[in-house]
Amino acid sequence: MARVLIIGVTGQDGAFLARALVGRGDEVYGAMRRGSTSKTGRLKELGIRDKVNFCSLEVTEFANVQAVLDEIRPDLIFNLSAQSFVGDSFKFPHYTSGVNYIGVLNILEALRVLKMDARLYQASTSEMYGDVLEKPQSEKTPFNPLSPYAVSKLAAHSLVVNYRHAYGMFATSGILFNHESELRGYEFVTRKITSWLARIKLQDAEAVPLGNLSSVRDWGYAPEYTDMMVRMLDHDKPDDFVISTNTEHTVREFLFMAAQEMGFDLVSEGEGVDEKCFDRKTGKLIAYVDPRYFRASDVVYLRGDNSKAQEQLGWKPEVLAPEIARRMAIYDLKKAAAGNPGL
Repeated sequence: MARVLIIGVTGQDGAFLARALVGRGDEVYGAMRRGSTSKTGRLKELGIRDKVNFCSLEVTEFANVQAVLDEIRPDLIFNLSAQSFVGDSFKFPHYTSGVNYIGVLNILEALRVLKMDARLYQASTSEMYGDVLEKPQSEKTPFNPLSPYAVSKLAAHSLVVNYRHAYGMFATSGILFNHESELRGYEFVTRKITSWLARIKLQDAEAVPLGNLSSVRDWGYAPEYTDMMVRMLDHDKPDDFVISTNTEHTVREFLFMAAQEMGFDLVSEGEGVDEKCFDRKTGKLIAYVDPRYFRASDVVYLRGDNSKAQEQLGWKPEVLAPEIARRMAIYDLKKAAAGNPGL
């Protein structure tokens, strides 16, 4: 049995990861920002809230990070804490950098100072590829970030590589492509789509405003991706791995797949900022492009190559975008029908 610290336990990934680790008998500690409102709804949804030992931790304060690590003395550390919404990183670049980069520096330095041999997993992101320099993207693809979020995550990613080589730490990074689930935050486009469509279906809500419908993403299922995080720390040596499905779909395709599950038959009219999506059966406007949701610079294509993970870790994703859209649509319809918008 391992003693595990999950930093960012209340998020989508943290909750699924905690469930997996509790399920295999590990002693799980979940770190949350001190003074913040407890947001343990996802853990409650998964039935494990009372099986996690909670602690307060602020990753931007080195003394606090050092004290928490010294007290818990974990065998495994999963750092999932981040300001993870790309759009907000343009509005709050200093805060984004503080959490996403300085937070990782504090964790690594605390491990070095305390001379701990804990294994560290760092959550990297496909957003680091930005304006992609090759298709698909693998561990060898050069990074070319396009947002303050991606820049901060790339800096943290590089720091993990540096500490691994300089100090012999077991520090590994998962370069995760977009991964969704029924527990995804509402600020992300997939959950925005499914939750909003449910309100249109059951409550006759107004049409959902969206950004670039032609953006391409490689969407995977979050529980399968958190399984890969565990495999990375169980591996015999630290390394970096792309975690993806090797498939691609546009935002428009995800919208249409989710809408179909809810009984809509969408047709698209217009192009670019003039595009609108209507239900063929009723003529009702279901979604439209709103320029307010375009970013200052936007990543328009991401598709991963997970060959290394398949070869070295024996992992292959099974739940792909159509099934993800179906599961999320069903979940949000049930939530809306019960008068509960979700988490």
